[in-house]
Amino acid sequence: MAPLPRAFGGAVLDGRLKARPEDFRVEEILGHRPAGEGEHLLLRVTKRGENTLDVARRLARFAGIHPSGVGFAGLKDRHAETVQTFSVHLPSHPVLDWHALEDESLNIEVLGWHRRKLRRGGLQGNRFHLRIGEPSGDRARAGEVLQAIAEGGFPNYFGTQRFGRGASNLIRAQALLLGRLRRPKPEQLRMLVSAARAYLFNRVLAERVRAGSWNRALAGEVLEIEGEGRQLLARALDEALALRVVAGELHPTGPLAGRPGHGLAPQGEAAALEASVLGVPPFDHWVGALAGREVPADRRPLRVVPRHLAWDWRREALELSFELPAGSYATSLVRELLA
Repeated sequence: MAPLPRAFGGAVLDGRLKARPEDFRVEEILGHRPAGEGEHLLLRVTKRGENTLDVARRLARFAGIHPSGVGFAGLKDRHAETVQTFSVHLPSHPVLDWHALEDESLNIEVLGWHRRKLRRGGLQGNRFHLRIGEPSGDRARAGEVLQAIAEGGFPNYFGTQRFGRGASNLIRAQALLLGRLRRPKPEQLRMLVSAARAYLFNRVLAERVRAGSWNRALAGEVLEIEGEGRQLLARALDEALALRVVAGELHPTGPLAGRPGHGLAPQGEAAALEASVLGVPPFDHWVGALAGREVPADRRPLRVVPRHLAWDWRREALELSFELPAGSYATSLVRELLA
């Protein structure tokens, strides 16, 4: 995969990220509390060196239920310390000693009963605490980049973990879309389709970064309202609209290819730019193949502005803390700094 362009010039630091799991801590922000009743027990799990699907299977085995009875809001990186909530479907409310499942990789806290299973995407965001060890380079410039990100955001690239080790998910996704791969199991199919959509989005965003338009609106742009998820079509640009984009109230968006539906589609200049990136082989075929899939086409903001971004230079580390909406990657923020 070709390197993605950075929005603020070249990397300004060298350093070590994820040298230890605790150097990359992620905590889910669900945005709601247990209802206090229902058939689904909510567990807050702190995990280290484990991926989300493996933990879900462990919880299911311990509870004596099918893995489909365990829900979670998102997949979390294995190479990190992550705090996330799982729901376990237990209609008879059995009394289980969840602490018996704990080991050096898992810590479990019982939150309470809830009426509904947790679903993918059902979270408000994530809170990150990162430690970049042994940083070297231009600290003054790094501070300027971090301040610019705090004020105006950074390109909302999908992180490389979406594509698998050595881009293995992407390689298999291409085989799937070209009809050269037998239909995989549902979870694998979801992962491969997701990787293909993410790669196409990143290509469009990369072109917008090169053109300097990732954080401003083009004519015919589909814009997303900050914090709401609702979208509007900017057929023509005016000063008031441009100022709302600068202020972070509206964000330009890029395509998540899929089955056409009733969602907004770009027009004019914005549509022409996307067509110039995705309308050439083999990506035109990818888009066509994804249009025949069950996943609906959608839009994703090209820019994300972190909340509560703070940084602290220590003698042997740079420590960062911030919050991102669900689906945005901390590694995409860090890559604006690190080589």
